Amino acid sequence: MPNENSYEVALQKSNAIREGLTKTPEKFTMLTGDRPTGRLHLGHYFGTLKGRVELQNMGAKTNVLIADYQVITDRDTTEHIQDNVYNMVMDYLACGIDPDKTMIYAHSAVPAANQLMLPFLSLVSEAELARNPTVKAEMEASGHELTGLLLTYPVHQACDILFCKGNVVPVGRDQLPHIELTRTIARRFNNRYGKVFPEVDALLSETPLLPGLDGRKMSKSYGNAINISMTAEETAKRIKKSQTDSERMITFDPENRPGVSGLLSTAAICTGRSEVEIAEEIGIGGSGQLKKYVTEAVNEYFAPIRERRQRYENDLDYVKDVLHEGNRRANEIAEQTLAEVQDAMGMVY
Repeated sequence: MPNENSYEVALQKSNAIREGLTKTPEKFTMLTGDRPTGRLHLGHYFGTLKGRVELQNMGAKTNVLIADYQVITDRDTTEHIQDNVYNMVMDYLACGIDPDKTMIYAHSAVPAANQLMLPFLSLVSEAELARNPTVKAEMEASGHELTGLLLTYPVHQACDILFCKGNVVPVGRDQLPHIELTRTIARRFNNRYGKVFPEVDALLSETPLLPGLDGRKMSKSYGNAINISMTAEETAKRIKKSQTDSERMITFDPENRPGVSGLLSTAAICTGRSEVEIAEEIGIGGSGQLKKYVTEAVNEYFAPIRERRQRYENDLDYVKDVLHEGNRRANEIAEQTLAEVQDAMGMVY
């Protein structure tokens, strides 16, 4: 019998969810979100945003969280946070997230959801929190000391998922430990106090991780990312500055030619062609021709998204309205769930 927490079992469940979504999408409540630490880039778009829009349009109940409280898990400042939040909403709307179908809300605006932290923390041991590999990876990546908030980050995520009775969370393989802990918390609560929460499963992303322009992980701090909010000119400039190598013949070889291959991957995902096919077409044209091809591919793909985004940039009142309405709906749901939790725990006075 395979271990329930193994990747193989997670993949089987994920495939079953995909099938279920085509037949009974209304049975699925999805939660996902982002930390507002800067601008969203192509990696976010192809990795998660595009999938969220597909789930929303299929008819699943979709919820998108702007995890502003989670910014301070590994940072000492909330400078620019308001600007980052508003820009994130603009990116969401431009990419096709529809506020009439998807609830977009901010962490800090929903106190009842965050209040679930206290009962949930009583259901996990310090050892379970300490061995979460994602927390360790986050800590190493940020070089920040382990704050209490970072240690309990997976419990915070459990609150995010369970307050709206989420039963499906789109994640990459590396995030599976978070889903396991959420499932553990839900089961322990239900066993101890009576059934309130659903079973939660991962919807594993089918999109391979898009590397940055230099072949490394796409990251704001590496300066190797193209932001959704960039203009066509800024995109061209960023691609032009990207590092390639001196070899004239263009080939797809991520191991030995990370820069060239990173550019090919970007072009491939924007055109729906394969990296090898594009490399063969450019051939002896060298990196100049490759960069020109990539620039055109990105700018053509994102032209309608950027056009929509510009409309939202010029209408901040609408962006704020979307967030206020999302916050209002999230509070309604969170208060209802918290009331059920208090009732199950006998804490209604």
